[in-house]
Amino acid sequence: MSQPPSTVLVTGASGYIAGWIVKYLLEEGHTVHATVRDPNNKKSIAHLETLAAAASGTLKLFKADLLDANAFDAAMTGCDIVMHTASPFIIDGFTDANEALVRPAVEGTRNVLEAVNRCPTVTRVVLTSSVASIFGDNIDLARSGKSALTEADWNTTSTVDHNPYQFSKVAAEREAWKIHDQQSRWELVTINPGMVYGPSLTSASKSASIDTLRQMGDGRLRTGVPDLSYGVVDVREVAQAHLLAAFNPDATHRYILVNQALSMLAIAKILRNEFGSAYPFPKMRAPKIVVWALGPILGPVTRKFISRNVGHKVNFDNSRSRALGVQYRPLEETFREHFQQALDDGLVRRRG
Repeated sequence: MSQPPSTVLVTGASGYIAGWIVKYLLEEGHTVHATVRDPNNKKSIAHLETLAAAASGTLKLFKADLLDANAFDAAMTGCDIVMHTASPFIIDGFTDANEALVRPAVEGTRNVLEAVNRCPTVTRVVLTSSVASIFGDNIDLARSGKSALTEADWNTTSTVDHNPYQFSKVAAEREAWKIHDQQSRWELVTINPGMVYGPSLTSASKSASIDTLRQMGDGRLRTGVPDLSYGVVDVREVAQAHLLAAFNPDATHRYILVNQALSMLAIAKILRNEFGSAYPFPKMRAPKIVVWALGPILGPVTRKFISRNVGHKVNFDNSRSRALGVQYRPLEETFREHFQQALDDGLVRRRG
């Protein structure tokens, strides 16, 4: 065991990233207080109970609602560390972005950290943030005059009307630092991952990354993909970073978790190299004028987003995460295992 056993609260424990965090904590012998929406929903917590049965640590489940100001006190009692991963990740299908995304993210973060203020045993909080808190659109990098985005950068271009998910992440992280700076008892560290890929511990994963892989594999994107690049990271490295940030007393401030930036076409090429021609992975970029014309018709993509992201490169400096101890695996492994899981779970069917 790398450190003495601790009692750790993990919020949103049934989530994609949180599942791996819980797994690693239990394997290291820690006691995990896991908050979920409904501890009686056996389907959503079955994988957590399976993890606990196979590990030396102890799992305790608690019911908690992000918008309930007092929901986290019982779960936090006796905890040394809090890992706040719970936050809405909704890209479309809502009518009120503030109610669907921003309010739950900000108020949820506030409710958890106010509970930390009331809990004298907690000494460190690790917040799952995002590179969406670092920047809003790819064009922000060119406008910064820098070669890569760093932890010193903040998203100042997103709003509730433009990139509302990104806005919810930066608003929540700023709220966290505001609450942290008003006290001196506990430390705050944020983990800021890019687009997260890699196998899920449950077949119920509804991450945006799996949607991208499904569209590439079933033929919906066979005619071409936008010239869109984004930072990519394996879910297991994101989870390990949370543990490194929690148990390394020298860990401070923010950590970008990005293996490298890849274009959608580069991801398709990796998948084609791994799985051959059995699936109609895209082989070309769609002209920007076509994306401009069809994007708002085919999905939740505005022309403002297209103009500021398609055709604009993005890059990230991940040196702080490497210094923390994160070791990035080959992305070929990440995409091979994630797509294979999608096949095994019946999430991808070839369209011919």
